[in-house]
Amino acid sequence: MEFEFNEDLSAVRGLAEQIFAARSDVEQLRKIEQSGGFDADLWKTLADADLIGIAVPESAGGAGLGMLGLVAVLEQQGRRVAQVPLWSVVATGALPIAEFGSTQQAQAWLPGLLDGSRIVTATLENGNGRRLPVRAETDGDGWRLHGEVSSVPAAEVADALLVPARLPDDSVIVVLVRTDADGLTRTALSVTNYECTSAVRFDGVSVTAADVLPGDGAQILAWTLRRARVALAALATGVCSEALAMTAAYTSERVQFGRPLSTNQAVAVRAADTHLDTESIRLTSQRAAWLMDIGKEDQAEAAALVAKFWASRGGLRAVHATQHLHGGMGADVDYPIHRYFLWGRQIAFTLGSAGSIGAELGDVLERGASIGSPE
Repeated sequence: MEFEFNEDLSAVRGLAEQIFAARSDVEQLRKIEQSGGFDADLWKTLADADLIGIAVPESAGGAGLGMLGLVAVLEQQGRRVAQVPLWSVVATGALPIAEFGSTQQAQAWLPGLLDGSRIVTATLENGNGRRLPVRAETDGDGWRLHGEVSSVPAAEVADALLVPARLPDDSVIVVLVRTDADGLTRTALSVTNYECTSAVRFDGVSVTAADVLPGDGAQILAWTLRRARVALAALATGVCSEALAMTAAYTSERVQFGRPLSTNQAVAVRAADTHLDTESIRLTSQRAAWLMDIGKEDQAEAAALVAKFWASRGGLRAVHATQHLHGGMGADVDYPIHRYFLWGRQIAFTLGSAGSIGAELGDVLERGASIGSPE
């Protein structure tokens, strides 16, 4: 690797660790899971600590630490499985608005996003850019949106949605749509990890040119998808890392047949495999984030897919292994390890299957994209 966490990134990681550890104990998590899956108080704390804007450029009011800054924070969130929509709001809301939004759009939305008073997330169906469930029909000087997105993180608490929509000529526009718009309905869902998620339906929602992010919609969508994938992989790193730490402690303390479980070779080997899967997610997500931060978007496309692959396949293996190594305790929903299993599965569901990711990566590499070291 040709990057390292400098003092600023290390300080951010330490601050995030302190906040999430203090505000996401088991009792708090259980309370939030039972009341909608969004910890509003923690969200305000993150905003007050300037962590929501960690990746947003300084010119747009953020901290300017880029995707590596966001990766550092998300890993700590994953370690505590904290119920806040940080990955979706930053990667699919704040960053594309800061990068592509008009001056009016940035002024209208970024201050509220950074201070925690507003939430914008995106309708990226299962992280797959090949499916655009929303279509835009011409309506005078504007458009009307039709379609349904089956799962949108934080939509229930969002003030606006970033919606990629396909025009009749198959081109793409990316639109900012207020959630109180006529014809937009949200239906709360109960998902695997109990986070705040909704299905969103568009029945002739009216949008104008002022609502459309300027530029090539397909490029904006691809740029946003890359960041969403890396953000989810960073979250998976934290989930798997903490699950492994909990498993190491449990198997070292649990004694059977007169010796700790951790001295059993089968246990040790499976834990070692989990460590390798976790480190693969960590390194590939950090590398993809770094490539984005140094402006290597062409190489970042493939790198983000590699991180996504590891977070889906390796992440699932890791949370399965850590739960299994807890034996009967792994099936006890009052014991903390089950929550990491649920989060690992939810992240994998959101990213999509490893097979489909591999096929997409193959298409990218066929076009001549590189995953080697940038010059």
